[in-house]
This record gives sequence, C-alpha cells and structure tokens, in this order.
Amino acid sequence: MRSTAGSTTPTGTAKRPDPTGRVRRFGTTERMVHRFTGYLMLVCLVSAACLYLGPLAQLVGRRHVMVTVHEWSGISLPLPFLLGLLSADFRADLRRLNRFAVYDRQWLRAARRRLTSPEARPAGKFNAGQKLYAGWIAGAVLVMMFTGLLMWFMGLLPFISRTSAIFIHDLLAWAITCVVLGHMRKAFEDPEARLGMRTGYVSRSWAQRYHSRWLREERDGDVATSATQRSPRTPPATHHARWPPAATRPSAP
Repeated sequence: MRSTAGSTTPTGTAKRPDPTGRVRRFGTTERMVHRFTGYLMLVCLVSAACLYLGPLAQLVGRRHVMVTVHEWSGISLPLPFLLGLLSADFRADLRRLNRFAVYDRQWLRAARRRLTSPEARPAGKFNAGQKLYAGWIAGAVLVMMFTGLLMWFMGLLPFISRTSAIFIHDLLAWAITCVVLGHMRKAFEDPEARLGMRTGYVSRSWAQRYHSRWLREERDGDVATSATQRSPRTPPATHHARWPPAATRPSAP
C-alpha cells in the first residue's frame, strides 16, 4: 500500500477511531518495543548490581546464575528493536528520531538557558532531548554488548586486553544507570507522557502544548489523505486527430 505525502499510514488502511479529545501517539508495536527493552535493561542493571556490589552479591548468592542472567539479558537487548523494524509505524518513528530539525536546536538553546515554557521549546513528535537520549542509549548498548562479548569470549580479539574491556564496560554501566534514572525521573514528572506510552493515546491539549508541530503534521497528513481518497481517478484525456486538418481541408463549392 502506498502512503500519501505527509502521512506515515498507508492509504486505505483502517484506523481505530481516536477517543474523544485524545490523539493517537503510539501504536502497539512502539509500546511493546519500549516496554520489553525496558524490562531487559532493568534485568541487566539489577543482575549487574548483584555481581558488582558486595552486599547485594552476599544477599542474593548464586553468582553463576546471576552471570548467566546478565549475559543473556544483555545479548537479548537489541531483539525488541529488531522485531519492531517489521512495523511501518516503528520505522517512521525511527526516522523522526534520526531527523534533527531547526526547532530542535531552539529546544536545546532553551534547555541550556533553563527556559521551560512550551513556546521556548518547540517539538515535533519527539523533542530534542528525547532524540539525544535515544541516540546515546543505542550507541551505549552497542558498546556494552561489544565489551561484554570480549569478556565472555576472551580470545575473540586478542589485541584488546580483558582488563580494558572490563574498565570500559563498568564505566559505561554507571553512565547508563545515571541516564536511565534521569529518563525515569522525567517520565514520572509527566503523567500524560506515561499514559501515552501505556495506552497509546494522549490528550489533544497536552499534544498541542508540548508537541504542537507533531500535531500539525498529523492534521496536515490526515487532510492530504482525505483529499486523495475523495478525488476520483479520472483517466487522462485523449485527443483524436482529425484528418485532414481543418486548414488543409478543401472548402465546399
């Protein structure tokens, strides 16, 4: 199915009607990818704490089990993302996260100046902070997987010492913990954002206040889709040539 300009939904696909006063922000795939990635990240961090912190290690015990849980939860972290690529909506959100617009730079300038008004921080579906977080956490997970594999299979790259891999892995683990805790704090400060990730819908007033450019894009896309569906497909006009041409046709006597 083809999509019309300004829309990420294929033309002709049936969409569930939005509840009154609410707008659809995330589909099932996006929410499931976020949820299961969060679960795996939590298991990774908790099992790492049980291995790294002495009091927790003594309380939990069974170090071999914790090592196995930590290794396989880390290896499985990209799996929800890879499965999500089968969804067109998820791929559309990835394109949005990967696109840094002019108003995103304005958002960052306002953040540096500690300006919190929505007018000072324009945003599309994702604001600049969310885009930076998504890019950073994706890169950090890849580095963690690489260093973890070096620790798991010590002969994988002999020219990189296991000590170096452990140092980078541990340092980055602390950085990820701090960044994820900051992400969770921001989520708890915004109940409407959590509702959107839990149910897929947010209030139109919240979207207009914090993500007005995204709401405008969605409205323009719906208008374009409706206009395309209403316009009949007329066949191209055909002109039949008359012979001989009127200029050379003999006149009547």
